[in-house]
Amino acid sequence: MSDVIAALTTTIQDRIAHPREGSYTNRLLAAGKAEMLKKVGEEATEVVVAGAIESKERLVYETADLLYHLLVLLSSQGLTWADIEAELARRFK
Repeated sequence: MSDVIAALTTTIQDRIAHPREGSYTNRLLAAGKAEMLKKVGEEATEVVVAGAIESKERLVYETADLLYHLLVLLSSQGLTWADIEAELARRFK
C-alpha cells in the first residue's frame, strides 16, 4: 500500500472512530451507504468523461476523487485498500 493511500485510509478510519464537525468524510458517512454509492457512481462517470475527452491532468484529478470516495465506501464497510490489493494479488498470481 502506498504511503498516501495508507495515510488517507488512516484519516478516514479516524473520522469513523472520532467524527469531526465540518469534515466532508463525516458528512459522507452520515449520509449513508446509498449516498456514498451515488458519489462513487458520479466520480466514476467523471473519470470516464475525463478519459474520453479531457486532459491527462483532469483524468488524474478525477481518478483521485474516485479513489477517495471508494476508500470512504470501503472503510464504511470495514474494508481497506489492503483487501483490494489482496484480491488483485490473488487474481494475478
